[in-house]
Amino acid sequence: MKSVQVLSAAALLLAATAACGGAAAQTQTPPPSAPSAGTGGQPRQTRADVAFMQGMIAHHGQALEMTRLVPTHTENTQIRLLARRIDVSQQDEMATMRRWLQDRGEAVPAANAGHAGHDMAGMQHDPSAMRHEMMPGMLTPQEMAQLAAASGAEFDRLFLTCMIKHHEGALTMVSRLLASPGAAQQSDTFAFANDVDADQRAEIARMQRLLAMLTPTPPAPPPAPTQP
Repeated sequence: MKSVQVLSAAALLLAATAACGGAAAQTQTPPPSAPSAGTGGQPRQTRADVAFMQGMIAHHGQALEMTRLVPTHTENTQIRLLARRIDVSQQDEMATMRRWLQDRGEAVPAANAGHAGHDMAGMQHDPSAMRHEMMPGMLTPQEMAQLAAASGAEFDRLFLTCMIKHHEGALTMVSRLLASPGAAQQSDTFAFANDVDADQRAEIARMQRLLAMLTPTPPAPPPAPTQP
């Protein structure tokens, strides 16, 4: 009887040892590697997303060229204040776009790239996307020269007219991005595009009000002669 008890105890000891060994081996198994970017989290950026950010940097860059003319071309306080607001907001947005591109290992263009035309890489194959052409709202060299040659009230009206056109072009770029298949799926990309849209619309409304104030009201037509 005693020998049977000894054998049973030995068997239990061996089973416990094996179980502990198995547990130890299990805890030493390395954890699975973290998923690569774009898998298990937000989708990867598309070529359309990258092209939008690169193109919008150049688009904003021309707006800043226009605002730099204001201090030396007009004394209008409202135009000067508007230009400072545009300058600050678009500088901030350009910094955001540069960080976006750098974080994803994409090329960061110079602010003056694409003024004569910009290849919105990855979007020219999409019927609803941007083409290989001048970006919407961009001023031609001739229009920029005309703006630079103006001053006073003439400059004010031309500046507002050109900047409204420029901002409307940015709205077109946003709408084309959102219409591009698979684009703007990352939360920060979508949020940024919508912020640009909201900012540009608010500034367009402000400029339209200023332009209406600058445009003289045409004289009323003379009354029709009375019949005898």
